[in-house]
Amino acid sequence: MELAAALDRFWAAADARRLGIDTIQVVTDDGPHAERHRIDDIRRDVFSVSKTVTSLAIGMLETDGALNLDDPVLMHLPELADTAAPGSEKITVGHLLRMTAGNAYRWADDDADHPGDPARDFLATPLVAEPGSTYHYRGANTYLLSRIVHSISGRDLRDFLVPRLFAPLGIRNPQWNRCPLGYPLGAIGLQLRTSEITRIAQLLLHEGTHDGQRVIPAAYVTRMTADTTDTGRAEPDTRPTAPPSASPRTTRDRPRRSSTAYGNTSSPP
Repeated sequence: MELAAALDRFWAAADARRLGIDTIQVVTDDGPHAERHRIDDIRRDVFSVSKTVTSLAIGMLETDGALNLDDPVLMHLPELADTAAPGSEKITVGHLLRMTAGNAYRWADDDADHPGDPARDFLATPLVAEPGSTYHYRGANTYLLSRIVHSISGRDLRDFLVPRLFAPLGIRNPQWNRCPLGYPLGAIGLQLRTSEITRIAQLLLHEGTHDGQRVIPAAYVTRMTADTTDTGRAEPDTRPTAPPSASPRTTRDRPRRSSTAYGNTSSPP
């Protein structure tokens, strides 16, 4: 009852601020849960949540010994080396995860309907910074991770994850939007229900276990949020204003540095 009342208050506040929230689901480890829906909980594109799921596939391959985050990207996509820009041979799998490839290529085609090969075009784009030195939030980084999963496993990203992630979580037959070449987009395009996102979130909160079964290596889950990169941007501190006696450094007006971990941005407390 207490959880439901709190969710009602949140729902009302979100409406008052016109946040456009369609679905909320709150689940606790000890059983109580509550949810609110403005629409049916159907599968929809979860956009950048897709990046987190793609990252999980990389963690699985690393644990399998099939790759290392320090591997050069071209080691796993050697067919793209002939057109790669100078310096692209230094881009590693870890750089793609952290979006520090030094490449500012932007995949801007409507509906991801890109002519040619987006991975080849990404690597052929001249670098604007030394790989590992500068953050650029670009979905093409994660798309290349999708291609690497296919290159190593022989299965596309979605099919690789079905038996190893989706099936253990009870997520049946999920779909993933693809590029014209047939590869899942990686950065966006995964179709999930809110309740299915909740299961993935619980998996991460439980350090990679679900119902006592190890799905994701605990060490990788830890690194997903601990291995952060400074985005070089400051964000306004929108937390409640500190009391008058507090130091000026803790007030709402203080900008915070934004950091990212493996593709999705978060701000430190």
